[in-house]
Amino acid sequence: MNILVLCTGNSARSILLESLLNTRGAGRVTAYSAGSRPAGKVHPQSLRLLAAKGHDTSGARSKSWDEFGAADAPVMDLVITVCGSAAGEECPMWPGAPLRAHWGVEDPAAAAEADWESAFETAYARLAKRAEALLNLPFDDLSREELAAQVKAIGTLE
Repeated sequence: MNILVLCTGNSARSILLESLLNTRGAGRVTAYSAGSRPAGKVHPQSLRLLAAKGHDTSGARSKSWDEFGAADAPVMDLVITVCGSAAGEECPMWPGAPLRAHWGVEDPAAAAEADWESAFETAYARLAKRAEALLNLPFDDLSREELAAQVKAIGTLE
C-alpha cells in the first residue's frame, strides 16, 4: 500500500508520520510525504527526534506534492493530511482515486523553541498511535468502504 502524507510545510508532522509508517510498516506499506507549500528543509527537531528514536533520516527532505502528481510518480492508495491547513486545501487528484483521511495534529514547529522537545514528542506520540492502528488493520480483508471508515476513525485517536 502506498501512502502519501500531506501537510503544508512538509517539515515536521508529515515527515514524522512518513518515517513512522516506513519504519514500523516493515515493507507492508510505503509512505511518502509532501507539502502544498514546502518549507524546503526538514525541521531540525524532527530530525533529532527521529534519530533519537532509531529512525533513518538520511532520505528525509521537504518536497512539494507536485512530485506525486507527475506521470512517473508512484500510484497512491491512501492520502493522509496531518494539519488543518492541508485539510481545507484542494488536493491534486492522483490516478486510482486514493482513499483520503485527515489526521490533524497541532504543529510542533509553531511552538516556541524552548518547547520544541515537548511539542515534537507529543506530535510523535499521537502519530505513532495512529500509525500502529493503521498498520494493525487487515488491509486485504477489508472492503474499500470499510478501510475508508477505519482510516477515518484512526484520525480521531488521541
